[in-house]
Amino acid sequence: MLLSIAFPSWLSPQIIPGLFFRWYSVMYIVAFGIAYLLYRKQVQERRFPMTEDELTGLFFWGVLMLIVGARIFSTIVYETSDLYRQEPWLVFWPFRNGRFTGLEGMSYHGGVIGGVLAILIYSGIKRFDYREIGDMFAASIPLGYTFGRLGNFANEELYGRVTTQPWGMVFPHARRLSAEEVWVQEAAEQTGIDIQGALVNLPRHPSQLYEALLEGVVLWFIIWIFRNRKPFKGFLIGLYLMGYGTFRFLIEYFREPDSHLGYRIQLAENDLPLALAHPLLSFSTGQMLSLIMFLIGLVWLVIASRSPNRKPVLVYLDSNRTKVNMEAERKAAQKQRRKLRKKLR
Repeated sequence: MLLSIAFPSWLSPQIIPGLFFRWYSVMYIVAFGIAYLLYRKQVQERRFPMTEDELTGLFFWGVLMLIVGARIFSTIVYETSDLYRQEPWLVFWPFRNGRFTGLEGMSYHGGVIGGVLAILIYSGIKRFDYREIGDMFAASIPLGYTFGRLGNFANEELYGRVTTQPWGMVFPHARRLSAEEVWVQEAAEQTGIDIQGALVNLPRHPSQLYEALLEGVVLWFIIWIFRNRKPFKGFLIGLYLMGYGTFRFLIEYFREPDSHLGYRIQLAENDLPLALAHPLLSFSTGQMLSLIMFLIGLVWLVIASRSPNRKPVLVYLDSNRTKVNMEAERKAAQKQRRKLRKKLR
């Protein structure tokens, strides 16, 4: 009988031992590449008036702002020491003690903030409708995000709580637990783990894979279906924010909160170990941010459904229209409306 699953022995954070190239970095490159291809597909199928140079520029600034937002937000929200406040240049310094480490610590929610700012700024400069740009991004990002979580899996980070379910996975570098704890002894017995020494490594929920599936594949599939059926501009943005917020909130119950942060809100007192259980009325940092994300998505749907010029353009009929021509058409339409208002007066 299968009691737990061993972490793949052939998988390690480094692609080639001794070199600093890591699967985590490669997975992020794959994620950005997939998002780019899906976005480009939507531009082509809708004949959206965006050139290849504009598309490349949008993704360049989008990725840059995403990384900046994710890194800064991580150091503000998840770092409890004063290290980055005292030495802020270390936020983007990829070396520690003379060793290349990359940018350790990235916040998804901070990445969303950076990405949104990039869309708003770029759309304003290039005179695109930010709702259209955002909708196409919403239908592109989740599938790429799947590979980001696979990178976390390869790094053996963000693993979940201890579980006695047969799909629990033993991560070789997971935090060991005291063998003196009664609940640790019981979990070890149920999962067939031999206790040798003062500390024991127990099976954990592979929460990175849960997130890759729900926040990645499932969410992408839902949004992708609606991309040509959206009732108004900006609908997919709201669907993405609410969908991700919901899935992440639920999956957080299977993740072990950061030991230095614990639960930000506890509506009922408990003394359960963080590695063992996540009480229903205790909420982690990730859950609070996801709840805020869900509410923002809900409010946005109400606003977008009542905004002017909200009717979606599923296919731009004239693929030869340039931005200059579209701007001229817009100004001509405004002039026509002004003439009509004068006549009505």
